Amino acid sequence: MPRLSVRTQLALLTGTMASYLYRKTSRAGAGTVLGRTALALAPNALRELTGPLHVVLVSGTNGKTTTTRLIAAILAGEGGAVSNATGANMPAGIVNALAGRGRTARYSVLEVDERYLPGLRDETRADTVVLLNLSRDQLDRSPETFLIAKRWREALGRAPRTTVVANCNDAQVCWAASAARHVVWVAVEGRWERDSRWCPACRGLLDHPPGGAWRCDGCGLERPAPDWALVGDRLVSGRTDEATAIGLALPGRINVSNAAMALATAASLGVAPAAGSVRLRDVRSVAGRYEIVDVAGRRVRLLLAKNPASWAETFCVVRGAAAVLLVLNARQLDGRDTSWIWDVDFAALRGSAVFVAGERHLDLAVRLDLNGIAFTVVSSLREACAAAPPGLLEVVANYTGFLDLVRAIREEAVGA
Repeated sequence: MPRLSVRTQLALLTGTMASYLYRKTSRAGAGTVLGRTALALAPNALRELTGPLHVVLVSGTNGKTTTTRLIAAILAGEGGAVSNATGANMPAGIVNALAGRGRTARYSVLEVDERYLPGLRDETRADTVVLLNLSRDQLDRSPETFLIAKRWREALGRAPRTTVVANCNDAQVCWAASAARHVVWVAVEGRWERDSRWCPACRGLLDHPPGGAWRCDGCGLERPAPDWALVGDRLVSGRTDEATAIGLALPGRINVSNAAMALATAASLGVAPAAGSVRLRDVRSVAGRYEIVDVAGRRVRLLLAKNPASWAETFCVVRGAAAVLLVLNARQLDGRDTSWIWDVDFAALRGSAVFVAGERHLDLAVRLDLNGIAFTVVSSLREACAAAPPGLLEVVANYTGFLDLVRAIREEAVGA
């Protein structure tokens, strides 16, 4: 743990006591009350906590939690890494994760909400920033993707010592990262290009030929030559053509892309991709995601999907499943506006027994009906387990729906 000022130590102690009292009285907000209290009493707490650590910030619309977990797993063998492993990615949650930890860690690997990245880059003076992708997300409380890219670009332009590891197949990410002095370009896969159709530099229409090598004929902005490229299940060096097999237990092509970003990031820190790939094989779940659990005698896999791009990627994982349960809420953490589900094509669910639940299950019901998908409304995971045909039940939930499921399954396990 870096040396902390007396003020910050007292702020963390006060926050710890407040968090304890919140938990004892079952009040909402206990998960981040330590961080919120500490930052109110000691505004420099985050800078002090990251102190002498090599700070790696990971941001993007999708894949932040998983990529952060994979980078931390690789760096665990390089002096240790402290991380916000549960996905609490705003300042208070990050302070929560760092408080009282990392006494011998060399690295701090932090997932950061894309809106907070500029400020946290400045606050932590991050050594490395990883940029994954940008797509529409919670439009009732998040700005348009172009505005986020613009703010990233401005922040990175004033950070000459920061190394940026960026997905060069995403035009908006590429434009933002190009303001940095040191950039490692990584070409990875993605199935969502709707938010990268317009040139972020001149607003002209981008040409997206197969393979990801986009270009703007209006101003000449184009994808740079990648330093690393994902080819099949291998990460290939753009300089030496050396290829490293990505051995990964997590399902889905999107996680192969996340792993490629993690390996390229570790390589920028001196870890050979071959060594990093070996360390990824033991990562089988991320904050409950992809975990297979037993519920009422049935095997259930938990998947998180919270916006059009992540639902599209998740459907590639569950395609052909015997049964799928979709859970949709619209609380503050999810975003109150559910209109984004009309950007999702549910055709991949045809042939599966589909169940819908959650506070906004009727929204899903209308969308599925107009997509020609037969479904059954259920009130709980247990009801879906009882009604589903034999086989693995895939559960796809947005943010608070996912958290509710994880909490209920853990409470049931404790009660048993």
